[in-house]
Amino acid sequence: MFEPFRQMLARKGAKNRPRVPEGERVYVIGDIHGRLDLFERLIEAIEQDDANAGAASTTVILLGDLVDRGPDSAGVVKRARRWGKERSIRCLAGNHEEMFLEAFDSAEVMRHFLRHGGRETLLSYGISRKDFNRASIAELQALMQRAVPEKDLRFLASFEDMIAIGDYLFVHAGIDPERPLGEQKPRDMRWIREPFLRHRAPHSHIVVHGHTIFEEIDERKNRIGIDTGAYRFGKLTALVLQGDERRYIQAVEKAKTGKLAISHRGSEL
Repeated sequence: MFEPFRQMLARKGAKNRPRVPEGERVYVIGDIHGRLDLFERLIEAIEQDDANAGAASTTVILLGDLVDRGPDSAGVVKRARRWGKERSIRCLAGNHEEMFLEAFDSAEVMRHFLRHGGRETLLSYGISRKDFNRASIAELQALMQRAVPEKDLRFLASFEDMIAIGDYLFVHAGIDPERPLGEQKPRDMRWIREPFLRHRAPHSHIVVHGHTIFEEIDERKNRIGIDTGAYRFGKLTALVLQGDERRYIQAVEKAKTGKLAISHRGSEL
């Protein structure tokens, strides 16, 4: 006699779970930070997963911070542009893209950029260590102008501030919990940590973000943090959303061997 009641509760619970529109599949990739090796491995895994998961309208979202800190930012940007010619990809602007673009014209931002991984980015674009070490800030800006392709700059400048799909909102860093979505400031969406991270009340959407590194996926009732430290811990995460289902694919660098592996796991909520 209790079975119909249990089925009714199950249907009610499923109805209230956050979801993306029917017939859509979304892959959301956290902060890559110049780790082209992990990015390439995750692309392979996503392409295989999408091929095996059945027909759907698929979107890939990159949460920003493609550049800085890791060894091949130039390669990551090039690969993201190339992948975007093969399927639907949307990119969010991270604070590191902001610093990179503003460093061309601002000496102050250039100094900040270099302190937060910009050196690795410039070297990845072919600026030699010798030239880098000898250059003044102004000279580095001139070297950047010559080294970074215009198509890369146009690509990075085209990144979005936020994306909403179904019950999910995708931003790089987070949102100001005291402001409605229409009044969010780009700086908060690219830089915020607190009070966003400690906020426990529901937002209008489940917020999926990167920016703040967690060694493991930080899955909360009102947000999901998927920056798992590609450059620090060797782990690049993709969140997969379809209907009301939520799962993860990770490209992981094995500490002892340096080899890359793929892992799959489900949601904990």
